[in-house]
Amino acid sequence: MIELTAPLNEEKVRSLKVGDMVELSGIVYTGRDAVHKWLHEGNTPPMSFKDGVIYHCGPVVLKKGAKWVVTAAGPTTSIREEPYQAGIIERLGVRAVIGKGGMGEKTRQACQKFGCVYLHAIGGAAQVLAEAIKEVEDVFGYEQFGSPEAIWQLRVEKFPAVVTIDAHGNSLHKDMEAASSAKLAELYTQIKK
Repeated sequence: MIELTAPLNEEKVRSLKVGDMVELSGIVYTGRDAVHKWLHEGNTPPMSFKDGVIYHCGPVVLKKGAKWVVTAAGPTTSIREEPYQAGIIERLGVRAVIGKGGMGEKTRQACQKFGCVYLHAIGGAAQVLAEAIKEVEDVFGYEQFGSPEAIWQLRVEKFPAVVTIDAHGNSLHKDMEAASSAKLAELYTQIKK
């Protein structure tokens, strides 16, 4: 298990490779469809994402007294952010993106060119992942985007994930797609005989 602490630097990010299991600590910002579209349109975020981490997540957050508490924080399907992610990585200096299901070619290329990684979090484990969130430090865009789409600034400790797109141009998602296509073609050929 590789320990990572956000904010991340390019050297550390480029030392990671596909298949590495990591535990992330530090600050993570959530961002889903509305925020990605808003950032893609050129809007300036109210915080710096430089060397930061964006988590594709719409957490379930409850107010307890004066504090916000995350009760569930599972990853959302990342491919929905593919039209926006590469530009956000480049423009804002993001070093890691967390989500599920992988991302496409534009994001893979941006990770390689600008020194970023895609971290795959476990889907279906929203309550378990919420245990790694130690504090909600702030929330941005709550009124504009609503709770699940807002940018939640979270302090995490030992958040588990796997590197599935690295900064060297490798992608487990791309490899799996190629292997699956080859196997499907093989099976199809066998059936035709």
